[in-house]
Amino acid sequence: MDEPRVISLIASSTETLCALGFEDQLVGRSHECDYPPSIQSRPICSEAKFDLDGSSLEIDQRVKETLENAISVYRVFPDELERLRPTHIITQDQCEICAVSFNDVKAAAKALISSSPEIVSLAPKTLEDIYQGIIEIADSLDAKPSGDSLVSTMRHKLADLERQTVDITEKPTVVCVEWIEPFMAVGNWVPNLVQIAGGKDLLGITDVHTPKIDLTKLTNANPDKIVIMPCGWDIEKNRSEMDQALKSPIWQSLRAVQSGELYITDGNHYFNRPGPRVVESAEILAEIFHPERFSFGHEDSGWVKYH
Repeated sequence: MDEPRVISLIASSTETLCALGFEDQLVGRSHECDYPPSIQSRPICSEAKFDLDGSSLEIDQRVKETLENAISVYRVFPDELERLRPTHIITQDQCEICAVSFNDVKAAAKALISSSPEIVSLAPKTLEDIYQGIIEIADSLDAKPSGDSLVSTMRHKLADLERQTVDITEKPTVVCVEWIEPFMAVGNWVPNLVQIAGGKDLLGITDVHTPKIDLTKLTNANPDKIVIMPCGWDIEKNRSEMDQALKSPIWQSLRAVQSGELYITDGNHYFNRPGPRVVESAEILAEIFHPERFSFGHEDSGWVKYH
């Protein structure tokens, strides 16, 4: 078999490829792929169709406007795909907003002249789906042992963490925030991470994509802790968004805000990437939920307490 030439159009899959030992075979990436830092020199093969700067409400409105006139909010560069001659393209078929869609990739692949790449499309909603996606990527590259090993390591680390939290009697109630305005609670695999880390998720639903929720449901839940983790945003961006949100009396009325239990995370690099770093995501939550028990070294880089 000739050496593969892989284009990854999902940040989590780029991380997975590198963890499997295929960084040298990564010939192209999406505009969102930025980890590990060594892959940032790879050619970019996609872009957003709208301005990514702005508030959460402004971005939500741009997404809605874009989707009124298109299938996806991203575009793929067929000319770049042709130039790179990939043997494999990895994309997703879950969310038209989260990353480049399967439909976009199929349309672009039809324009390829000299290459007929295998398209691996993932649709993770649970931790098991994430594991299966890693296995699918590894299998497509004839690297099943590497995939099995990576998944086994991830399972072991998360199981070990859960063993340390399962008997904790005082588990905080938690709301994890996927988007600030409109308000969305995190679903899919994150409620499972909350459980593993020793918390009780009040609004997120496992295996269900992020729902838009009336803000009154947040006030009714009134959790012990609130964790901010919008998709695509780092700590500083999330902090600036919360500076504005906290001007609202609704937010100010929340127990977690009043008691200083509001936390800002790097939602871009951790919770919203269904790949190897879901392990670190669970560790971040454990540090937030039970600081007296856990210190994995993620504070300041992966999360901060809002103040």
